Amino acid sequence: MDLQRDIKPKSQVHINHTGDRLTSPHDIMLERGMETLIHWQGPEYEHYPKEKFWYAGATLILSAIVIYALVTNSPIMAITFVLVGVVGYVQLEKLPRVLDFKVTTDGVMAGNEIYKFDNIKSFWIFYEPPHTKILSLHIGALLTPYIHIPVHQIDPVKLRELLMDFVPEVKQEPTLVDTLERVLHI
Repeated sequence: MDLQRDIKPKSQVHINHTGDRLTSPHDIMLERGMETLIHWQGPEYEHYPKEKFWYAGATLILSAIVIYALVTNSPIMAITFVLVGVVGYVQLEKLPRVLDFKVTTDGVMAGNEIYKFDNIKSFWIFYEPPHTKILSLHIGALLTPYIHIPVHQIDPVKLRELLMDFVPEVKQEPTLVDTLERVLHI
């Protein structure tokens, strides 16, 4: 008798409000009244490997700022920029997680996060193959008004047609941060 076959990992077992076991994400979404319209998997963001020249330039700039801070007798500024360099290096070297992305009848899901259609003001798909394939959701939040979700292998025309049934499409221009991110590969 194989007991391992009957045991599900805890991360896949969920209980609904009536005590029934729901073992698949599809069961959970149906329990919550959501139906998956389109589903894809991929890294949460585009990872660009950095060359030694890139790191040398960043180190030179940060070193100049730290030296300036020390010369002007501003140790807090020096410590802050040293920490910015360390945290930046760790973040840049971290590989992106592979997430499930879904458009459901309730909203757009990225991993465990759901952006409900009621909270999405508009959407736009930035599509400039081979590198730029992004669904941008305008949610109007103060700190993060735009959420960017990588489209990867999904047909952007099909995705656009699905979203137009729920949210208006409004052309968006890339922000300064988007442009710097693409140019500097960060």
